[in-house]
Amino acid sequence: MEFEFWWLLAIPLFFGLGWLAARLDARQARPAARGVPDAYFKGLNFLVNEQPDKAIDTFLDVVRLDPETIELHFALGSLFRRRGETDRAIRVHQNLAERADLSLAQRQHALFEVGQDFLRAGLLDRAEDAFNRLEGSPYAAAALRHRLSIAQQVRDWPQAIDLAARLRRDGDDSLVRDIAHFHCERAVVALAGTTPDHRAVAAREIDAALLADPGHARAWAMRGEIALAGGDPASAIESWQRLLERHPEHAPRIAGGWLQAHDALDRADIGLAALEGAYVAHPGIDLLTVIADARSARRGIDDARGWVEARLRERPTLAGLEKLIGLGAAAGPVDGALVAGLVGAHVRRHARHACAHCGFRARQFAWQCPGCGRWDSFAAQRDEAAEVLR
Repeated sequence: MEFEFWWLLAIPLFFGLGWLAARLDARQARPAARGVPDAYFKGLNFLVNEQPDKAIDTFLDVVRLDPETIELHFALGSLFRRRGETDRAIRVHQNLAERADLSLAQRQHALFEVGQDFLRAGLLDRAEDAFNRLEGSPYAAAALRHRLSIAQQVRDWPQAIDLAARLRRDGDDSLVRDIAHFHCERAVVALAGTTPDHRAVAAREIDAALLADPGHARAWAMRGEIALAGGDPASAIESWQRLLERHPEHAPRIAGGWLQAHDALDRADIGLAALEGAYVAHPGIDLLTVIADARSARRGIDDARGWVEARLRERPTLAGLEKLIGLGAAAGPVDGALVAGLVGAHVRRHARHACAHCGFRARQFAWQCPGCGRWDSFAAQRDEAAEVLR
């Protein structure tokens, strides 16, 4: 068989055709390959510059061009939720959770996002159902924390105790104080009841609170209250003494009962001296007022006025001045009652408890901040400086 040399001429032709085909494929693929990254960067730029509306529009364009961009769907849902458009966020994340072509990890991620969407929308039962379905997934711990938040919102304290205990078993020791508060809340519910053993039930809850957190201020305060209400002033004093040793700043919470218990045992002077010692450690208008009133009732108004004057020389405050005027210290032609009223109005505006975490201010003390939900974040005593917050 003879070799035909004209075949050699076909080799350059085939090579040229292959090169041309490769060029055509590259030109067709380049816009698609280049378009998504450009849109990603454009959307991210809008986010960095705090322009979420434009970022959403950009990401929506990409999703329309390429519905398979799963991560962009997640980003869109999160942006919708942040803007308060929870209905759109729910639709995006629910569609992802129901897609059979996604991996198990992606569906779990979508379900976790759905739960957060429902939580943001206030649909607590649906949020809890979504988080319940994440047991055993990589999102289990985070879902458990959200369930704990829901239990506190609906004041389901047994559920809150169980969930917090599970998180604690998983190595989270930050919930010890919260668990103690949950038991205290159960004690409050028991004390509001009418059953014959309501005090015993409350006492058991307080014991559980102290078992979780032996130094818990609220639990020691409530233990004393329960003992005093049950006719045992000595036990009440013992509990409150533990409180004053660990948390003297909470003396105003128990000052009235403390003096009552000491009066019942004919130890009024000892009880008053202990409160004065707590004031030295943590001065504040609430405790100053209690001590001044107690001194006035037991030793006369002149004694009370002298004590308040001495404290104001050490630590002058407008709130203390109001108390001094109220004790009859105003002199001269100015109407003492009028001055007391004016100063009192100023004090009521400025002397407040402040949350150390979020800065929420309130006239009444609370164990849990109404603003951010943190426990033990409220200052124990009101302060005029509470108005000026970080």
